[in-house]
Amino acid sequence: MDIRARLAPIQCFLLDMDGTFYLGDRLLEGSLHFLEQLRHTGRQVLFLTNNSSRSSAAYREKLQRLGVTEPFLNVLTSGQATGRYALEHFPGRRPWVLGNAELRAELAALGVCHTEPHPDYVLIGYDTTLDYAKLTRVCDLVREGLPYIATHPDFNCPTETGFAPDIGAMIAFIHASAGRQPDVVIGKPNAGIVEEALRLTGLPRQSLAMVGDRLYTDIATGVNFGITSILVLTGEAALADVDTSPVQPDLIFPRLASMIEYL
Repeated sequence: MDIRARLAPIQCFLLDMDGTFYLGDRLLEGSLHFLEQLRHTGRQVLFLTNNSSRSSAAYREKLQRLGVTEPFLNVLTSGQATGRYALEHFPGRRPWVLGNAELRAELAALGVCHTEPHPDYVLIGYDTTLDYAKLTRVCDLVREGLPYIATHPDFNCPTETGFAPDIGAMIAFIHASAGRQPDVVIGKPNAGIVEEALRLTGLPRQSLAMVGDRLYTDIATGVNFGITSILVLTGEAALADVDTSPVQPDLIFPRLASMIEYL
């Protein structure tokens, strides 16, 4: 099957953000032109990010500053998907949340409220205000055996100057101290965020494409759930990584704009 035929059934692109659409505060070349081609061909976008350190509202504001307009201001974060999961699986129970004020506020708006001193479960996100007191507290709670969920698995967050340690590094710290991995991880490449994306788009999996710069999250999401997977080489993964990876994308493009001629 050629590239045009592979993309023809796609009605909604699940777009990773950092490293795919922009890098830090810099719009990647051609990203807006890609959206214009989707507008021209009647396709949708759901921005899908594992970064739980910012709210969906903050991401929409950032996208608007970068020139994105309706109908492309749809954002799903791993924090939101985790909140939905918590409401379903821990109804009436309250978590201790490892996260910054923005994540805690977004969860609280969904009805998932941080509590002390006797939480029912532990919920961890990408905490950009992490300190030793928080690390000690979360390890104590996990060691006690409380249910333990995490927003996503990423080890690093891409920045304009390299990478910052992400929640995967925090999970490794907790495991080294408390001897446990999360009971469930919601973000890419796991089921929780995919289920929420399917609910929001109302489309079948064969009408979706997952586009991102990471093999072990973005591309693995497509592989795990029967969604067309598209790797762009503007972030973490390079072609050399594809050669040695057990996770293989369906399509590879240098950047989002490289897809325009095939849409």
